[in-house]
Amino acid sequence: MQQQISLKLTPADAAHPSRITTQAAATLGVKPAAITGYHLLKRSIDARSRQQVYFILTLLVFVNEPFHERVHAHPVYQPLPANAPAVIIAGAGPAGLFAALRLIEAGIKPVILERGKDVRARRRDLAALNKTGIVNPDSNYCFGEGGAGTYSDGKLYTRSNKRGDINRILNIFVHFGADEKIMIDAHPHIGTNKLPHIITAMREQIIAAGGEVHFEQKVNSLQIHNGAITGVETAAGNTFSARHVILATGHSARDIFIMLHRQNILLEAKPFALGVRVEHPQELIDSAQYHCDLRGEYLPPASYSLVEQVEGRGVFSFCMCPGGIIAPAATDPGELVVNGWSPSKRDNPYANSGMVVTVDESDFAPFAHHGPLAAMYYQQAVERQAFLAGGGHFVAPAQRMTDFVKGKVSATLPNCSYIPGVNSTDLRTVLPAAVHQRLAGAFKAFGRKIKGYYTDNAILVATESRTSSPVRIPRNNDTLEHPQLTGLYPCGEGAGYAGGIVSAAMDGERVAAMIATRLHHCP
Repeated sequence: MQQQISLKLTPADAAHPSRITTQAAATLGVKPAAITGYHLLKRSIDARSRQQVYFILTLLVFVNEPFHERVHAHPVYQPLPANAPAVIIAGAGPAGLFAALRLIEAGIKPVILERGKDVRARRRDLAALNKTGIVNPDSNYCFGEGGAGTYSDGKLYTRSNKRGDINRILNIFVHFGADEKIMIDAHPHIGTNKLPHIITAMREQIIAAGGEVHFEQKVNSLQIHNGAITGVETAAGNTFSARHVILATGHSARDIFIMLHRQNILLEAKPFALGVRVEHPQELIDSAQYHCDLRGEYLPPASYSLVEQVEGRGVFSFCMCPGGIIAPAATDPGELVVNGWSPSKRDNPYANSGMVVTVDESDFAPFAHHGPLAAMYYQQAVERQAFLAGGGHFVAPAQRMTDFVKGKVSATLPNCSYIPGVNSTDLRTVLPAAVHQRLAGAFKAFGRKIKGYYTDNAILVATESRTSSPVRIPRNNDTLEHPQLTGLYPCGEGAGYAGGIVSAAMDGERVAAMIATRLHHCP
């Protein structure tokens, strides 16, 4: 007999299989010897009690019958036929890679054009950015194989249950080398140190099946004939022909938005969120969240999720990184953007999170003369001001949290994980007033929700501005094509249809499946 049960265990009990078995037997009213094994289906942490933190485990228990190891249904990627139709995919982030894999399953040849470098070569450009303040506009934390998520954490948590099959996406990651725990944990995470190997394995599979992957091939223009896509031309002067193009270029590809606008292709300005990255000592967050002086050996570094309405707008945490590092995520010289990431063990001494405020048309109204690119230019203006306030070389403007709220320049700054360095600045000179004022109000409220959160030991680093795309590339809800151009499929975060690795991957699969349906019905 197999039975699914839920157990509430202390961290120490949850770490020992024999104790799990004993508790499962007690729950089922059988002797421990009757349990031949179990599958751990889900695992989450319940830290609501101030006396004890618990793990909540969902198990499939085998009682008085032979135990069978869990079998994962791995995808199959058969070699493509020589005459397989080709689909161009602009961008090798999660949307582009998962679209490519889904096309291969359908017998269609993906041709990926990535503006940046492969993950290994890309790492050298990140080192140069951190150490010398030199940014490669095509190879950085946002651009290159794997997209923005590859070197900014690999978080796999999403609430996008209606967009696709989350477990299928996680299973594909496991197939290419991710730890099976991502199938179990409530907030799965791969880690920046492990994700590049997985991305490399995906690329090798795409090529082995007969697909193509071309690096340093930035799409420069779309080729159009009678309202239909016929191919693309890259900045390197190469032309790639196909009747279907998936545009999965990410939320920071401003030159793509400019190119589309130049070619009179319909775009829309899109609200996004803007703010700072907040960093605390990890011990402080552990103590507050777990209600203890010192986190025990069986508990992971604590995280948090915060949201508050301030003066009619949402202020919320974004991309929280326990045991993490703040990184420079700019894509062009003279602009300062920060993001956060964690290694798989999340064992750095700091906890950081984006803390952002929603912005809308009233904020970017001064840039309305840019039409659908108004929000993008507003975003860029803030990033340029941050760069100037930092003093150059991607040194970031920063302020203690309490000084930020009081409007006081910090005499000194706490230690910070941001490698290029920080410069004490009054962030009122960097952030728009509507953003600064609401953040100041929110930090006080967050201090009432999490003990010790509002503290002078927390540092604010500006700017966190690439939370989502400031432009939407419209598409038909039924065909997923752009309403003007037959064969153009806006996809993922850059087009405004995803927000994170998993949702972008699901959107890539969805678009690929739509193309496969249409191609297989073509005469």
